[in-house]
Amino acid sequence: MLYLTSRMRFSDLSEQQVLALAISSEEDDARIYRGFAKRLQDDYPGTAAVFADMANEEDQHRIALIELHQKRFGDTIPLIRREHVSGFYARSPLWLSTQLTLDQIRHISENMETASRTFYENAEKKSTDADTRRLLGDLAAVEADHQNKARNLSQTHLASTGEQEEETAHRKLILTLIQPGLAGLMDGSVSTLAPVFATAFATGNTWTTFLVGLAASIGAGISMGFTEAVSDDGQISGRGSPALRGVASGVMTALGGLGHTIPYLLSDFWVATFIAFFVVAVELCAIAWIQSKYMETPLLRATFQVVLGGSLVFAAGVIIGGG
Repeated sequence: MLYLTSRMRFSDLSEQQVLALAISSEEDDARIYRGFAKRLQDDYPGTAAVFADMANEEDQHRIALIELHQKRFGDTIPLIRREHVSGFYARSPLWLSTQLTLDQIRHISENMETASRTFYENAEKKSTDADTRRLLGDLAAVEADHQNKARNLSQTHLASTGEQEEETAHRKLILTLIQPGLAGLMDGSVSTLAPVFATAFATGNTWTTFLVGLAASIGAGISMGFTEAVSDDGQISGRGSPALRGVASGVMTALGGLGHTIPYLLSDFWVATFIAFFVVAVELCAIAWIQSKYMETPLLRATFQVVLGGSLVFAAGVIIGGG
């Protein structure tokens, strides 16, 4: 608490402290941009080049600020950073995450540029030295133009790689989320048909059927989630985060089973069963549509495969339960 209350106010900073703050801020931003460039290099080399160029530009800003400080105040630069100034803009720790998407990274960089421009505009107003005001004003103009510059850099670096990067992003989405989620939905929707309807027709008791379906759905979700997460770390296959794949597979497995289980919360057996039939039909249609849209499987073939498999499992459950 003492640290928070002892921070300086921006309005109380001297011109030397403002320059020192600008120097440390430019250094931090250059490091963030280089971190983005390194993180994106393998999958998005064009965008990585954009952030590398932006980092180099921040370095040039820092050098110009240091030269101005040496001219006005000497070589000793006070140690002052954003966290030392009350009410001063702070960089969101979101950039530390290793799971940021390309769009999230670009959004963070835009916010960084906006905050930097505002800082330089306010700093320019505080300064009484002509050279300092001119430099701070120039830097504010550069930061204001950063968004357009980023677009220009993107056009330069991404002219030949833009489509490739979009394809890579689409492929990562499919491998990391769509494919595991689809596998989970298929497993949950189809594999739980037999125990749910076998129990329903064997007992005629909706509550017992619900409990069996609930246990089968959650158990299958946990099993599928762990299996997906530990079967492939994604390093060689390029399928992305095992944790994300595991969550996608586990959640969709559980939802696939719970869809035709929840109707058995109703006390009327036949009403619950007819609703469950309808839900199963919706689930199978959804699976066929996802296969057609994302896995490039012809819709008719996907529908035939899903309906055939689901019908066989459903029939097994009804026959076993009815016997």
